[in-house]
Amino acid sequence: MARTRPEPVVGTYPIDTGVAELSRDPVAGGWLLTINGSQSSHIHPDPAVLDFEYMRQMVAVIGDRYGTDASLRVLHLGAAACALPRYLAERAPGTRQVAVEIDAELARLAREWFDLPRAPRLRIRVGDGREVVSALTEQTRDVIIRDAFAAARTPRHLTTAEFTEQVRRVLAPGGLYLANCGDSRDLVLARAEVATAAEVFDHVAVVADASMLKGRRTGNIVLIGADTPIDDTPELVRALLSDPQPAKILVGRAARDFASGAVIRDES
Repeated sequence: MARTRPEPVVGTYPIDTGVAELSRDPVAGGWLLTINGSQSSHIHPDPAVLDFEYMRQMVAVIGDRYGTDASLRVLHLGAAACALPRYLAERAPGTRQVAVEIDAELARLAREWFDLPRAPRLRIRVGDGREVVSALTEQTRDVIIRDAFAAARTPRHLTTAEFTEQVRRVLAPGGLYLANCGDSRDLVLARAEVATAAEVFDHVAVVADASMLKGRRTGNIVLIGADTPIDDTPELVRALLSDPQPAKILVGRAARDFASGAVIRDES
């Protein structure tokens, strides 16, 4: 008889990088994980439910390129509670994923709390995302997802052109780089990140809801980089618009026009 996993205990937990707080979500259901005061992950009892809109936008882009049941090699830079790896493993059991998390205690707690897939479907590797990417063999990942934050910002060394060049090296031909860019209403950081990606990749795209793109609120923008065209297919446009938080995609010239500011480099 299979053992029933005990429910996580609500509370605060010391981790290597500060404090994690686990609470119930009375609205969406499931669990909300907060790291040092910033929302980090939402885990629903059903792995197929993603509460964060930027994650739903990412899976719409992945599904449009590869299909919804393709077995992919996915690298996640930033793991937290592994909501997105859990979703992708449920959708396509043949997918093989590595989630890189810098906080060893947080990684341990996530395994303890939630029904995360086991290796080889999902391996959690403790380490710095840039160091891990730089050590990987070239052209060995179909999708690389960057969702790493310290407080409300991505660590700078995971935003530079030199880092992005390592991501491109590791991606297989036709692969996708998806980055969660958290920014304020001025969009200075997001625009600089798109400019940086455009320096490295032949094609870039941007996904967000209209109010975010117009600088009306603080939130998340999904940056996409690839060396093959990123198309705003009718199916993808429809999927983004039909989301509970409708979003739009900027491709081609519109995406490059969104970019502004100096390219982010290690030495700057």
